[in-house]
Amino acid sequence: MKRWMPWGWAVVVGVLYSLISLLSWRRLTVNSWDNAIFEQAVKAYSRFEAPIVPVKGPDYNILGDHFSPIDALLAPAYWLFPSGQTLLVAQGVLIGLSVVPVTKLAVERLGVRVGWTIALMYGLAFGFGNAVVADFHEVAFAVPILAMAGVAFVEQRWSAVVWWSLPLLLVKEDMGVTVAAVGVALWLAGERRRGLLLAIGGAVALVLVVWVVIPSFNTGGGYDYTDNLGGEVGLWETLTTEADRKLLTLLLTLGVTGFAALWSPWAVVAAPTFVWRFFGDVEYYWGTEWHYSIVIMPIVFVAMIDAIGRRRWLEWPGVVLGAAVGGYLLAGGPLVKLLEPTTWDASPRREALQDAIGTIPEDAVVETDIAVLKYLTSSHDEAYWEGTIGDVVPDYLIFDRNLMPRDPLEHGAQHGGTYRIVFDRDGYVVAEKVG
Repeated sequence: MKRWMPWGWAVVVGVLYSLISLLSWRRLTVNSWDNAIFEQAVKAYSRFEAPIVPVKGPDYNILGDHFSPIDALLAPAYWLFPSGQTLLVAQGVLIGLSVVPVTKLAVERLGVRVGWTIALMYGLAFGFGNAVVADFHEVAFAVPILAMAGVAFVEQRWSAVVWWSLPLLLVKEDMGVTVAAVGVALWLAGERRRGLLLAIGGAVALVLVVWVVIPSFNTGGGYDYTDNLGGEVGLWETLTTEADRKLLTLLLTLGVTGFAALWSPWAVVAAPTFVWRFFGDVEYYWGTEWHYSIVIMPIVFVAMIDAIGRRRWLEWPGVVLGAAVGGYLLAGGPLVKLLEPTTWDASPRREALQDAIGTIPEDAVVETDIAVLKYLTSSHDEAYWEGTIGDVVPDYLIFDRNLMPRDPLEHGAQHGGTYRIVFDRDGYVVAEKVG
């Protein structure tokens, strides 16, 4: 295998996923508010300031919501390219970086034919495509980290497994359980001492972050997602709600490896993510959509490589079935949509949105809706979402009437202010506070 080939495939993967995100941006696709949240955090880090995120509320420190200080690593890129699109490209790059160790491991362990087949399956896995459609999320950082930790595990470089796992604690608070699961995998592999210490360390980190660190930054003094587990109906009722959908998600996720991953102890690392998703009362967790499967992809594919390397009889059943399941999911996924001409078209309303934002001074306090939010946060520091603005009285309102018909003057009156329309075109309306 030529040394540059894994890197070449990584570049292709990174470009493809970046393209999906950037083209969605050009089409003015309404995905979520998350990209705006993370951009405000990264912008603050780039200024060596606390990660205050007005989108979540006045003076809201994002470390009181989710513990993701690793986002600060994007600050240098944001210095050079201060835009929400920078985060989208960064996510594509992070996914692409994970391709290199996974490809090298697959080819070295299983040979060129099978190894490259798995490398292609990994790069095109549904968890990545669905994640980039949902814009940037901090868990993208976990992808190359888990890939490196998994490769070290298969190669029995036990100390490297531990050291690669520890940065996961900076990605998100739930990664503490994942780190503990890495400890369990080490224990199952015979590394009892390292495994036990890492499992205990991950569990302790989770407790400290969720019950001490996050509450210290949270305005309510707690952790806002504790009630997600079980919700109002209890753990068992939540688990059995839409059990067929959850079972399908589990089968498809393991199916992309032809279920070969189940024969590797490394597969246990995926268990915590499935547990909190299926016991959580948030419906978005349960399916294959959104970004919730992105961290599982490097886990199950490395486990697949490990299992086939140990049991060669899994080779063709695993690869053939995995390719079939992966191809089925790929057919309806965002990568295939790159072949459709309309995917490359910019929204005809794009110029109107830019002109609408251009009417608002950069130092103004602005309230907006989810359709405009991620396009506003680059140029305006005090951009608020209408649902979390609280008692702040905005200088300007900007709304997309195509998303929700409304009278901005009546909306402004709810803030106790008087507003006048200063822009109204193609569904975008801007109102300025008078006096």
